[in-house]
Amino acid sequence: MVSPVHAFEGRPAGGPRPDPVPVGRSEVEVRAELGIVGDRYFGQTAHRNAAVTFFDAASLDALAEALELPAAPDPLLVRRNITLRGYPVDSLSAHRAPDGTRVPGRRFTLDSGSGPIGFQAHRPANPCAWMDTVLAPGAFKGLRGHGGIRTTPTSSGILRLGPAQLSVLD
Repeated sequence: MVSPVHAFEGRPAGGPRPDPVPVGRSEVEVRAELGIVGDRYFGQTAHRNAAVTFFDAASLDALAEALELPAAPDPLLVRRNITLRGYPVDSLSAHRAPDGTRVPGRRFTLDSGSGPIGFQAHRPANPCAWMDTVLAPGAFKGLRGHGGIRTTPTSSGILRLGPAQLSVLD
């Protein structure tokens, strides 16, 4: 997903503002240290460590089961840039170990057929109260710990919709 504006402003009760353009893409251009071309966080210094967000589609499957929804919500609604299936992306983020020490985020590559693009994982992309409005009541709490990760791209390239290979580097 690429979005030139932030749709979740104000309070959830007012509802999200609509995106001015469709958010789904069949391919995106990723630039090292900058993010996804055309995205609202591209090249933003304040979002350098959160330029590209990843989400695990299985989190929505688990949410649908826990909340007894008829189907898993559309992954575009969580507004993460890249949704993957088949890898627990939340495990890549920086976190605190049980002893309190900081564990840095992992480095990984994602290759959708045009060559691997490197990413450095940073902090979790925690869900917000908007999830109860755009997904279902209880989604905010249900996605805690499963809201995805914030990353910085370490190399440039093209990512395409479809099968991809994620490789953890460290």
